[in-house]
Amino acid sequence: MAKTKIPGPIERRHLVEKELAPAQALAIAEAYLAEDRRLEAIDFLKLAEASAQLADLRERAIAEGDAFLLRAVAGVQGQPPARGDWQRLGEAAAARGLERYAVEARRQLERGDD
Repeated sequence: MAKTKIPGPIERRHLVEKELAPAQALAIAEAYLAEDRRLEAIDFLKLAEASAQLADLRERAIAEGDAFLLRAVAGVQGQPPARGDWQRLGEAAAARGLERYAVEARRQLERGDD
């Protein structure tokens, strides 16, 4: 299989705005993921309706303590993070020294929203 080229910023915007075949969107998402450019992959995973990959990305965000990535994936999934997600994310963020994300997780837990 030929390697999929990662689009530049303008081409990326145009691709996200037009209707792509799911297979093409998934190939682009996988190219971004191969380069560890997870945030940029999210829109293409959504277009590909790749719910398993989005769920995996969500779990990675929680496990790595990345609140920004969790919010981005949750927004695309239409599933806000639950209390358990914030609890686990906060613990992971604190363990990795990501204080800003640990504080954000604590703030979300204090709000009590699910």
